[in-house]
Amino acid sequence: MNNRFARTQTFLGEEKFSKLQKSFVTVVGLGAVGGYAVEGLARAGVGRLRVIDFDIIQTSNINRQIIALEHTIGKPKVLVAKERILAINPNCQVDALQIFAAEETLDQIFTPKPDLVIDAIDSLNPKTQLLTGAYKRKIPTFSSMGAALRSDPSLVKTADLSKTSNCPLAKRVRKMLRRHDNIESGITCVYSTEKVDFTYKLPVDEEQELVAPFEDRGRKRNVLGSLPTVTGIFGLTLANLAIMHLTELKPTY
Repeated sequence: MNNRFARTQTFLGEEKFSKLQKSFVTVVGLGAVGGYAVEGLARAGVGRLRVIDFDIIQTSNINRQIIALEHTIGKPKVLVAKERILAINPNCQVDALQIFAAEETLDQIFTPKPDLVIDAIDSLNPKTQLLTGAYKRKIPTFSSMGAALRSDPSLVKTADLSKTSNCPLAKRVRKMLRRHDNIESGITCVYSTEKVDFTYKLPVDEEQELVAPFEDRGRKRNVLGSLPTVTGIFGLTLANLAIMHLTELKPTY
């Protein structure tokens, strides 16, 4: 037994743990949610991870992003994530792609075809394009909805996108997928039913110390307050869903 993953292997059993080690997961978005999803997958022993994000680490990321540390400021998120994954599991095969998730990059993102995709994108258009691409390619997908502005971890839920409620982002994603691609269901989401007050801070008020490649892509995003605890729970819940799916482990509840 590999001592590095002894407890995971003991919990899952040899056969299921072997499936995990042979699995290939793509994670798109390495922010407050995606970083924790990658952390959970790496520590569980997933054999191959593809991490995708165009951005670099900013000082303002430190409050909620697990890969954001004083010594990683200014570095590409994908390279920092790769280094962290290999520090956890040197045998993991890691693909680090510093690209913008969009219609024209979907073939690159999904080639070779992963066993599943975790969507941790927080911009609407790239998110719906990624979800559509994965759906059409029949790749199982676990998607994060809105985690910002939430404070109650007991209201974090899992459901098919069609059954989500009280989440403004999920509502917009559903509407876009239905209108443009006739997708009604088949995407598993992590979301919160907590009511939120959308008081936005204008994008121009948050200074970007460093400019990333593709920074000019997409619309400027509103700045939303968030807690590292809730965003981390979203990410780890996504990782747990992935582990359950890859090992065909059934919930005990």
